[in-house]
Formats: sequence, C-alpha cells, structure tokens
Amino acid sequence: MRLTRFILVHPSHAGNVGAAARSLKVMGFHDLVLVSPRWPDVLEHDEAVAMASGATDVLARARTVPTLAEALEGITWVCATAMTPRDFGPRTEAPRAHFATVCAEPPDIAFVFGGERFGLSNDDVYRCHVCLSIPTAPGYGSLNLAQAVQLIAYEWRLALGGFEVQPRTAPASPADARAVQGLLDHWAEVLVAIGYLDPGAPKKLMPRLNQALNRAQVTAEEVHILRGIARAITASRETD
Repeated sequence: MRLTRFILVHPSHAGNVGAAARSLKVMGFHDLVLVSPRWPDVLEHDEAVAMASGATDVLARARTVPTLAEALEGITWVCATAMTPRDFGPRTEAPRAHFATVCAEPPDIAFVFGGERFGLSNDDVYRCHVCLSIPTAPGYGSLNLAQAVQLIAYEWRLALGGFEVQPRTAPASPADARAVQGLLDHWAEVLVAIGYLDPGAPKKLMPRLNQALNRAQVTAEEVHILRGIARAITASRETD
C-alpha cells in the first residue's frame, strides 16, 4: 500500500487541525503530520478534539516533527499547496489534472499545506515536485486550511478510484397496475362529486392522470396517501 501523507506546516489554529483530521478520515486517509505547530499540545487541544468529530483516532496517530524534512521521510513525490505566485519553483497544476498523470502508478505522496497566517515559505515550496492550486473564482482565492485539506483529499481519493455511494434511504417498490387503477377509480368518483369531471364528457382526463402516475412511478405508500386525500375530500363534503 503506497503512502499518502498530509502535512500541515506551522498550523496555528487547533480547530483546523481537528477538522483536517476529519477531512482525512472521511476520505479513507490517516497519515497526518504537523510541522512545528503553534501549540505543542495541539493534538490534545479541546478544540481540535471537538472539530475532529469522530476522527480522534487520526489525531491520536498524528505526529509532530520540528522540520519539513523529517515530515517527508519515506515520501517520493511531494505536492505543495499554495496560492501565492512565485518567480521560481515547481510548476503549478490543478489537482485533478495533476493526479490524472500520477495515479496510474501512485507514488508515496505527500501534500504539504502552509499555516493559516503565512502559508508556505519559498524554501518549503522548493522542496516539492509540483505546486497544486485549487481553481477558485478570480476575485477571491482564499481557502480555510481545513477546507483545502478536504478538497485535496477528495480529489486524490477520486483519482485512486473513489468510493461507492452508499444509499441513505430504503428503496421503494413502485405500485402495481391494479393499485394504480384503484387510485384512478377513487379519484374519478371524487372528481365527479366535486364537479371537476363530467362523466358524460370525460374527454381524456383520466387517461392523462394515468399517464402522469406512470411517469411518476408512484409507490404503494404514495397510492395510499393519494387515496387518503380523496377520502378526506369526500368526508369534508359530507360534513358541509
């Protein structure tokens, strides 16, 4: 299994560290390294734990090191994430375009993020093979650190094949033709009773309603609801 490491250089807000851990976990990553964070105990900070929200195992496994060189041990491909233009350094690419060129044989890769106050230094960027720039609106390209981590983690997971979407609701079976016909018969009675349908000249009202129900692929539960509405209309007329 190739390494995927996320490195935060000089992070200054404990909440962002916790939120970054959460961003990693939801995308199936766990290797988080902090380089000289503002708070030495940031991984145990209450705000970090709260913002991790279920990803405290990622925080527990995270490491703190004094230099970027130590954080990059075992890594063969290093991606900086920086928005500030530079006169010299690695080429700049959008994450998705770059990942398409490296995911066929994924390297031991690290994504390096600068701190909230000053971003990455030139020396940090020079250590990297490529500078990833998340495409943003031309007038405003400032991303929160944890948001940037989430976007890069998502794009890299997508390049690696992604995850299947998990259904969040139970599948509903469409009502059978007999149930739909029973609903139509019930509606016809109510529509006649309220004067909307003339049984002597019905035209194509009921076939059109039939086609509408077929297109909607109503479920058995929805048929019960619609018949309940018809019953309520009938009951309301009887009490008037």
